Amino acid sequence: MNSRKVLLPSLVAAALLGGAAQQALAADLPPKPAYKAAPMAEPFNPWMIRVRALGVVTRNSGYVDQVPGSGLSTTDTVVPELDITYFFNKNWAAELILGVTKHHITGTGAAATNGLDVGKAWLLPPTLTLQYHFTNFGAFKPYIGAGVNYTVFFGQSAGNVANGAGVIVTSSHLKNTFAPAAQIGFDYMIDKHWGINVDVKKIWLRPEWDGNSNVGALTGKVNLDPWLIGAGVTYKF
Repeated sequence: MNSRKVLLPSLVAAALLGGAAQQALAADLPPKPAYKAAPMAEPFNPWMIRVRALGVVTRNSGYVDQVPGSGLSTTDTVVPELDITYFFNKNWAAELILGVTKHHITGTGAAATNGLDVGKAWLLPPTLTLQYHFTNFGAFKPYIGAGVNYTVFFGQSAGNVANGAGVIVTSSHLKNTFAPAAQIGFDYMIDKHWGINVDVKKIWLRPEWDGNSNVGALTGKVNLDPWLIGAGVTYKF
């Protein structure tokens, strides 16, 4: 009986010492890192569209072959414009711009062409550029680009009005032509989808021209060389 009384407190003391030792050992071990699931990568969507108000500012240059000292002037205009951009990766993209503009051509320079109403024409100038987008400026995303333009002239009409020299253009035809293009611009993204855009393009567009008049056939060249200055809204899919 006495041996049991002595053994029981000894076993209790041993158990308490063992538990304290285990707690001390656990306190010395580094905590296990909490497991966190890897964040899901957002899928890359390569498409972007922009809608802009576009100012078309022409060079006011050209000539009529048959009239030395002649010149040609072309009106400026403001039109809506849509562009579609496809990103090959986060930096490189291709952009296609779509829109139509209408211009009025008049003569300048020599007396025979001064004030001459050459005519009016609609332009469909699709322009494809390859762009490089800079991505190190946060929401501000500038880009540069270069490419090619092909302008289609349609809805052409002659002036059929005599100028001071009595010359009347009775038919007028601008020829479709290719032209090189360059651009610079930026998007400022408000969130991951919406942003604002400012874009400037230069197109070296110089179509040949021919027509008829009451003094005979006419030929020449219209040096449009327009600046396309646009601002609008960006949507990134």
